[in-house]
Amino acid sequence: MSPDKLAYMANQIANFFRTRPHEEALAGIADHISSFWEPRMRAQFFELLKTDEDKFDPLVREAGTRVRPVSPA
Repeated sequence: MSPDKLAYMANQIANFFRTRPHEEALAGIADHISSFWEPRMRAQFFELLKTDEDKFDPLVREAGTRVRPVSPA
């Protein structure tokens, strides 16, 4: 998936949860990505957080530490 598309999707999730209390928003973002994104998407997400974090909304960056890690194959 293109990095821009992946970041766009993550930022849409953040926009959905933005009106919730901060902790609830972080948990919701992390839970959504952990539950619905396949391991390849999560791996790309983690890589982009390291290399191009400015693509992501601050809520996504903060929630990134709570996203379920990708198990090594």
